[in-house]
Amino acid sequence: MRVLLVSTYELGHQPLHLASPAGVLARSGHEVRVLDLAVESWSEEITKWPQAAAFSVPMHTAMRLATEAARHLRESRPGLPVCFYGLYAALGVDPEVRGAADQFIAGEYEPALLSWVDRLASASPVIAPPGLSSPAGELSRTPDADQRLGDRSSVYGPSVSPVTTELARRHFGPPSRSALPALDRYARLLVNGEERLAGYVEASHGCAHRCRHCPVPVVYDGRTRLVDLDVVCDDVESLVAMGAEHVSFGDPDFLNGPHHARRVVRAVHERFPELTFDFTAKVEHILRHRSMLGEMASSGCLFVVSAFESTNDGILSILDKGHTVDEEVEAVGALREHGIEPRPSFVPFTPWTAVEDMVDLVDFVERNDLVWSVDPVQYSIRLLIPPGSLLLEGSVLDGRLGPFDAERLGYSWQAEDPALDDLQVRLADIAGAAAAALEPASATFESVREAVLAAAGLRYEPRVHGGGLGRPRLSEPWFCCAEPMESQQASCSR
Repeated sequence: MRVLLVSTYELGHQPLHLASPAGVLARSGHEVRVLDLAVESWSEEITKWPQAAAFSVPMHTAMRLATEAARHLRESRPGLPVCFYGLYAALGVDPEVRGAADQFIAGEYEPALLSWVDRLASASPVIAPPGLSSPAGELSRTPDADQRLGDRSSVYGPSVSPVTTELARRHFGPPSRSALPALDRYARLLVNGEERLAGYVEASHGCAHRCRHCPVPVVYDGRTRLVDLDVVCDDVESLVAMGAEHVSFGDPDFLNGPHHARRVVRAVHERFPELTFDFTAKVEHILRHRSMLGEMASSGCLFVVSAFESTNDGILSILDKGHTVDEEVEAVGALREHGIEPRPSFVPFTPWTAVEDMVDLVDFVERNDLVWSVDPVQYSIRLLIPPGSLLLEGSVLDGRLGPFDAERLGYSWQAEDPALDDLQVRLADIAGAAAAALEPASATFESVREAVLAAAGLRYEPRVHGGGLGRPRLSEPWFCCAEPMESQQASCSR
């Protein structure tokens, strides 16, 4: 069967979530083509070719763009079977989203995606693996899903079936990247004035933690799935063969399985001693496993992305982040002690944020020498509350939650101080303009600081922030939970 796999956005990386199912489907005898709308465009020929299309939706921004892209495809191909697969496919249970596709597969998607394609190819009913998917745009549940998920199961979908997940990792081989666009079309590592081709791999899926604002625990329910060591190493080898000199381990938290992470780093470093890498980890894991940081650095780790989220302990507690502001400072020091640069991410705008919190945030960034280490879009991120969010449990949002916004795929909310809503829009505009102009982070930070101080009624005096231009980072300026840029939206509908 001819299957078109489509990606809309994967953090500026060559999309792993096209490569993985492409390998699975091709090895099972299906014809596969891939289209990455982040760097490619629709064509009449690619639109007419498929007998089925599947859209990768590993993050919120990708889901926003995929709904638009799928509707565009269906305008020219009415009746074409369409599937959404990936973490955010669970949003397909919402009636406003369901019309974009026929099938939604959340979590570990390979078994159910293959089952869906096989069913279409044979034109006979096939029972999907339990707990992963069901036809007609609804997500099925494992037998004990109601007990494990409570009321959320009927809104957001299932946890992942442990049996089918294990089969997915054991049976399906390494990703197939041969048909993907070349690495030079994607984000690069920038370090010390140099540019290096970069790739993206995953050594695990899911997360052992249940941060209340995060979509991962809604699907994985506090569990992790380790990718076989040989599969990871083979995928890294394919990226190196394509020219990669740096790889990002894009696991939700690379240190969820510290022993597995150590084995992966040792094996990769032994095979490719010149290769550098970065990974993502929680503050508490950076501190708990600080004894590993020296080996990580000597094996090529340049920077670590960490979800600080806020510089207000009260908000961190509401989000159940498991760390404090003082521990954020401690994590910065622990990483820099070993020559690893921290790259924090934030969710500054929440229903509980005050203008003073924004002042504290820019002061925190400046005080801890992070001006060059924070992507400017991070100052404008607004909390997402999708259906099934753990934040909907309890009373933390009482009186603050508005109706579901189908366009933004989440529940609306407004800050207590209207000035904060205006400030968020202003900072998003600053970040977008800076990204388009390739403005240095220090200049953008000053624009952000000026806007924040103005909102707080405080005097602004410009400052100079030197010495950080050579710090390692990726060239992609955007983020998975940011509002899509106009250029991204346009690429999905033309």
